[in-house]
Order: sequence, then C-alpha cells, then structure tokens
Amino acid sequence: MKRYFIIFSTAVLSLTACADFLTEDNPNTLNSDTYFTDETSLEIFTNGFLRSFVTDSYTLQNGDANSDTFTWKAQAGYYRANYSPDEAGGWSSGDWARLREINWYLDNMRKAAASEEILNHYEGVGRFFRAWFYFEKVKLFGAVPWYGTSIAENDQEALFKDRDSREFVAQKILEDLNYACTYCLETSEFRSRATKISRYAALGLKARFCLFEGTMRKYHQNDPSTGKPWTKDESEMYLKECISACEDIMQNGGFSLTDNPAERQTQYRAFFTAADMCGTYANELLLARDYNAELSVYLSTNVNYVNSQYNGYALNRDFVNTYLMLDGTPFTDREDYNSIEFVEECKDRDYRLAQTIRTPGFKRDNGSTSWPPDLIYSNTGYQVIKYLTDNSSMDLNTSPNDLDSPVIRYSEILLSYAEAKAELGEMTEEVWNRTIKPLRERAGVTSIYPTEADPYMVEYFQNRVTDPFILEVRRESFSQGSGSGYMSRNWKCLWISMAMGLLTM
Repeated sequence: MKRYFIIFSTAVLSLTACADFLTEDNPNTLNSDTYFTDETSLEIFTNGFLRSFVTDSYTLQNGDANSDTFTWKAQAGYYRANYSPDEAGGWSSGDWARLREINWYLDNMRKAAASEEILNHYEGVGRFFRAWFYFEKVKLFGAVPWYGTSIAENDQEALFKDRDSREFVAQKILEDLNYACTYCLETSEFRSRATKISRYAALGLKARFCLFEGTMRKYHQNDPSTGKPWTKDESEMYLKECISACEDIMQNGGFSLTDNPAERQTQYRAFFTAADMCGTYANELLLARDYNAELSVYLSTNVNYVNSQYNGYALNRDFVNTYLMLDGTPFTDREDYNSIEFVEECKDRDYRLAQTIRTPGFKRDNGSTSWPPDLIYSNTGYQVIKYLTDNSSMDLNTSPNDLDSPVIRYSEILLSYAEAKAELGEMTEEVWNRTIKPLRERAGVTSIYPTEADPYMVEYFQNRVTDPFILEVRRESFSQGSGSGYMSRNWKCLWISMAMGLLTM
C-alpha cells in the first residue's frame, strides 16, 4: 500500500509540474514587460533594425539598375506592354512587417531602466528607421497609410484603412527625422566606424529625404497620387530643411573628403574596395554597413561583374558621355565624340571613369592580368568595376568578400547642399568652391565655375532644365555616385518612368 501511495504521489506531482510548464509563457517570445530592462536591451533590439534596413553591398551595386544610366539583361521586361504595377511588389504583408516591429519597439522601449538621455537617443533611433521605412514607401507609392503605433492583428479597420495623403506622410517622416536629429547622440560610442545611428546619420537621412521631396514638389505641379494640385507649396520648405541639415553636418560634424593628389587615379575605386572601409575612411562616412569574413558576415560581390549567369550590368553611352575631360571641359564639345573609338574615348577623362568601368589598360591580380571589357558579361562594353576587387580568386559565388557598404557619405552631403542651393537659385561661387570644386579636383578634373548651360546636358534632361548650376550638380552626382545605388535621384529616369506609367511617385 505504501508503494502505491508513493507512485500515486509522484504521478500527481508530475502532472502538476506539466500543467505549470504548459501554462507558462514561452521564454523565447519577446514580452514588452520583461524584455526592455536596460540600455543593453535597447541596443540589441535596434541592432536588428541595422541588419534589416542598412543597405547591403548587393543593393548598392544593383541600386541603379532600373535607371536609364544602366542596361542589363532583364531590362526589356520594363518596356513590354504586359508590365503593370501589380508586378512591382512592395505592398505584401511581409513588406509591412518591419513597420510593426518598429512601432512595437517605440510603444514599449521606454520601459527600460535608463537615463532620459539614453531613452531619447534610442527613441530617436527607432524613429530614424520608421522615417527610412516610410521614405522608401513614399518613393514607391506616393500616398500610403501612416501607422504611428502598433496595431492588433485582428484590428480590421486599422489594417484596411485608406491611404493618407503624401503630404501628411511626408510631414510625419520629417517629424521623425527632426526628433532623431535632436536627440540621437553624437559621442564617439555612436559614431565609431559609422555603423550605429548617430545624430549625423539622422541629419544625413534628413538631407536625402528633404532634397528628394523638395525637388519632387518643384517639378510636379500635381500630386501624382491624386492627380490634383498640392494643397500647399512646400518645395522651398523641404529644400531649406535639406540645406539646414547639410550645413549642420559640414560645420559641426568634423567630416572631410579623402584626397591624396598623388593617388587621384586610384583613390576613388580604392574607397569602394577597401578591406576595412569603416576604419580607413571613417572621416568620410556618416553611416555604413560593416562586413567581417572572420565572423562569416560577408557577401560574394565580385560575381555581379564577372559571372555570365548574373545580370550583365553596364553603363550606357549617353551616360558615359557626361564624364568631363580632365581640363574641366565637356567631352561632348568634341565634334567626333559620338564616333570616336573606345581607346581614344577614355583618354584624358575624369579619373573616376576609369575607376568605374573597364577602360584600356585595366588590370587585376596586382597588375599581372589584363581585363579588357567582355561583352559576355556587359551588354554595352562599359563594364562596371566599382566594387570589383583586384583579386580574381574572389570571383566565385562562395568567395567570402567582406567589403563594407557606404550608406551615407560626406560627398553626398556636399552634393545635396549644392543641389538644394542651385534649385533655390542660391548657387554662388562660394557654395561651388565648398562643394563641387573639391569633388572634381580629387578626381583630377579642373574646376570651372559654369557661366552657361552645356547643350548636351540640356538635351540629356529633355530640355526641361537650362540652369547651368543645376545641370553641373547633376553631372557631378552622376560621376560621384554612378553604380553605387545612392545617386540623389535619377531625374531623367523619373520623368520617363512616370510618363510610361511605371512608377507612382
């Protein structure tokens, strides 16, 4: 009898323990009441945003593929009559999942035990990423529904709410960015290697967004989302906000351009193929993505340019023609520019051209192997090499290439400042000398302050712009950012695409 009592007691205890286990919360599930405990928990959670949002090398390399500066194998699909907005993507539940993560974080992050300064900083980080999320959505769709807080999965009314106006969403993006620019910290802890969100990263994103939105409003009398006029003219406001953000960075950030006159024929590409960009070029980076092969965090980037199974990215000739001569004059001033042979075409040009595409004499493997343009991998022959390392043994799909990705560069800030000033009619020789001149000089190009518009550039932009300063800033944006995926905008492409109905801006 005693033995049965022991067995029975053990069984009861086992069932009780099992019941307790089955009713306990899953320890692997994030709970707002228990997860956000201190600064470390805030840092760990927001590190996930860095991984999700901060542009990777593939995106940077492929980012200009759909512009009219590039050609690639699948490009023909965009010109067929059967291409429609339904094929564009970007609106599925998965595309909105990151917004729920951000809003859930913002709704709960202040439960952490941390100083007000730290809480404000990490709220700024969350709002930085929400602004980034909505910036991308506005570029794709124009008007989108704004969600400023997390919603329940069964809240049908919220889930299926109508789009808010583009003007309203743009104002909310600016509010988030202004908060991040005010409260995100700028200490070395958050600026180290440019891999965390600092106040200057927030200012950089603000400059990018405000330039985009300001010029969008300037060149479109109607809101493309509605076909109706804007309720108020905010173009000047956004452009001035861009200028303000750039001035803050330029005056207070301590950033500078890397320029060694003895290395001007190689230093542009050296930046994009540096083994440790985040360390070597910290003076020029506001935000970057850090890769590390030792930690198995890497991409196989070379294959984009040397493997025929990939897209065959190449620049087109109309775009290549925009690169200046070393003496600062337009290449297209030559009478024979449109018939000159390739070898002659590449002589005495902006040094960035030979560091962006394969030109005569291009070699790899420490100069031991010639690599002329290969039409198998490049549809036009203007074959991109910007992120291609010199080591051909890294060309396999599995090669652990750990090149860092520049996301916001100081050169972009200089260009954004110059462009906003030019769009407002405020370009002066002083502004030119602070922005365009140093960018051209470090590419070996003599700086010439423009007094008249280049006819080729006027035609390139479909005779819509004749201001010489705006055209030269756009030319410089092309030369500085081509193939990097973050050119301020491809203005010509936007006009063409919207005319074809391919984009809703």
